Amino acid sequence: MKRVAISGIGVEIPAAVISNEELVASFNEWVDTENARLHCTGAEPLQHSNDEFIVHASGVKKRHVLQPDGILDPARMAPRIASRPDDELSVMAEFGVASARKALADAGIAAADVDMVICSASHQQRPYPAMSIEIQKELGTSGAAFDMSLGCSSAAAGLHVAFNLVRSGAQKRVMVVTPEIITGHLNFRDRQTHFIFGDASTAVIVEPLEDGDERPGRFEIVDTRTWTQFSNNIRSNFGFLSRLSQEDTTFLAMEGNMIKQVGNKVFKEVTVAGHRFIVEFLAEHGHTPQDIRRFWLHQANSRMNAMILKLSFGHEVGHDRAPMVLDRLGNTAAAGAIIALEENHRDMKPGDYGLVCAFGAGYSIGGALLRMM
Repeated sequence: MKRVAISGIGVEIPAAVISNEELVASFNEWVDTENARLHCTGAEPLQHSNDEFIVHASGVKKRHVLQPDGILDPARMAPRIASRPDDELSVMAEFGVASARKALADAGIAAADVDMVICSASHQQRPYPAMSIEIQKELGTSGAAFDMSLGCSSAAAGLHVAFNLVRSGAQKRVMVVTPEIITGHLNFRDRQTHFIFGDASTAVIVEPLEDGDERPGRFEIVDTRTWTQFSNNIRSNFGFLSRLSQEDTTFLAMEGNMIKQVGNKVFKEVTVAGHRFIVEFLAEHGHTPQDIRRFWLHQANSRMNAMILKLSFGHEVGHDRAPMVLDRLGNTAAAGAIIALEENHRDMKPGDYGLVCAFGAGYSIGGALLRMM
């Protein structure tokens, strides 16, 4: 088996920003209109949202979005993203290519040096042609490409697959691209989830190391791991069979098919599962959490991450040990842990260990133990 390194990381964050205050104003205006209608039927009124609730529940203060137009319109509350002809680069592929090119530049290699592209994201724009193959064509990479998805663990799962393909010699150099346009699948009229997500795209390049090869400032991948356990507590039912249960198939009703979650159950169950995964994975390699210089965790909920780390360490852990980016970016789904990694590793010293760990729908957890060279 070959030694394996992360040779390049790329992150693309959209310029447009929506604050909690703006999102709340739009949501509450819609609630007022809806409550006037519900009052006539005798139904229970909907609750308003507010900034204090959002920050307490998640830690999110603002989010970046690929297309802000339409999100804050109470009559629409969804981004306006125009369809493109089949012969034009698709929206998701374009977003993925932006981070991929940054990863290539960071690695100092040409696209043709990559012999596999994996597009691993929580949602794919379409089933086929695979988004990864479109990204492959646009970049000019060699070899093959395929899509995969494991909720918010997708980037970590993609890294797991890439690591094992490269260390076995099956592939020479693999790029894992994670373009997350999560606002396109978010129900902005659901009080429990309307504030959580933002958009971002990441890319990671994985390649072999020759014997004795040390690359200062880069990470060797010591090992990767994945874990899953079925749960309905985070779910999206949007798929090709959804329209078949409806009498009028000229319009696909989205209500009930978009992202939904049972927040309190997710918090409790994923906190316990995340803690166990981290401790057991590290123990397999003779480590405890105290041995790890930095944790790049899934950027979903600041309180959840704090609790996982407190259970693992026995005390509270600060930003230096486990950096957070969700306060300014929102939950960027599978991209979040990779963004935290890219932004928070340059001060690490040779021999320092770090752990990428993401958790999401499934339930699913993915981890990668890294060593700074």
